Amino acid sequence: MQRPRFELPEALVMEILSKLPVKSLTRFNCVCKYWCSSFQTPHSISNNYHNNLENNNLNLLLSRCDGNTFQRYFSQLSNEKYQNYIVKQNIHLPFFKNDRPSVYGACHGLLCLLDPSKDKAAIWNPSTREFKILPPSSIQRPPYFSPFEETYLTLDDVSFDHASFGFDSKTDDYKVIRFVTLTFVNSEEQYPHPHFMDQVELYSLRSNSWKEIPCPDYKPTGTTLGNNYVDGICYWKTETGAYLDFRGLILSFDMGNEKFSILPIPEFVGSFPEYFVNLLVFNGSLGAIVYPTEGIDTSFDLWVTSEGVWTKQFNIKSISGVVRPLGFGKNGDLFHRDTNDEVLLFDASTQELKELQINTYLDHFRFTISLHAYLESLVRINGIQENIEKHVIRQPARDASNEY
Repeated sequence: MQRPRFELPEALVMEILSKLPVKSLTRFNCVCKYWCSSFQTPHSISNNYHNNLENNNLNLLLSRCDGNTFQRYFSQLSNEKYQNYIVKQNIHLPFFKNDRPSVYGACHGLLCLLDPSKDKAAIWNPSTREFKILPPSSIQRPPYFSPFEETYLTLDDVSFDHASFGFDSKTDDYKVIRFVTLTFVNSEEQYPHPHFMDQVELYSLRSNSWKEIPCPDYKPTGTTLGNNYVDGICYWKTETGAYLDFRGLILSFDMGNEKFSILPIPEFVGSFPEYFVNLLVFNGSLGAIVYPTEGIDTSFDLWVTSEGVWTKQFNIKSISGVVRPLGFGKNGDLFHRDTNDEVLLFDASTQELKELQINTYLDHFRFTISLHAYLESLVRINGIQENIEKHVIRQPARDASNEY
């Protein structure tokens, strides 16, 4: 007797598939044309991303510098604590060969890679392995006239820094903002004194072009931990005043109206320069890690803001040998760099500190190690597959001990 055939409604099938990892969905593209097209609808992309968000399916990348080639690369860590966050694979970036790209994002699973010393940038989806090279800026660099030297100076250097990457929900567009520093010198002098001018550039993925926007009165200072974008707004720490009279501020930029604003840093952080303040994203909200600039035993306070109100989430007291925090993994676990430039993990549930066997002693510029967390995403960026022109090369870790 032939068994009756049951067919699930396509809507239910799509709902089930949306809960699968992006890697599986990518493989299923070849099952049928309907599935392939369905996975790229805004509804499917949104469902898959929000499932990863609800389940806190974070993926962790450790940005490092190879001790032999001096090239920047990523180590992708396992996202399970019981595996001690071992290195699963190492990801190299031939597109940025001989460069030192910084990482900005993640936004909806996308990362922005940008070399501060060159007009060279890309957007990358590590999950779908799509890679898009951004066009160079066509913005004109203005001349600089020095009233003291009574002459126009020569443009000697252009640098790009303090970038941020985010999403404009009004226009359904991904944008990159970066601060540009122009260095001018008198080319006729043997030891010229540099003069500086600032510009701000904004890239739109929809138009695939850069434009200049008005420069704010304040310039970002310091670094952020992993990400500085939350719900359409980018944030940087800035400051005003002279030494021993610093006043901390937060510079923000709205991706929608493309306007800058200034927010005060609450008084709880203490005074500059006795305390470091690192902005970061914690559980989808803007946060700040505050810790003293000096001392053998370092304590950390995490503050998070919601609707303009700052609340202390927790305090980690007297961790010996820790130099600075790197960022958060799952469930509030905080990654640190110690005095030996090794990576440590502070387990929020047990209040214990343990060393991870990542072997960063093999790295060069170990003080530049940084941690970046992202969620898997199906978002398309109109790029090419990373392996087509070998812009990105992935290598499995040699073994579970992470010897690289």
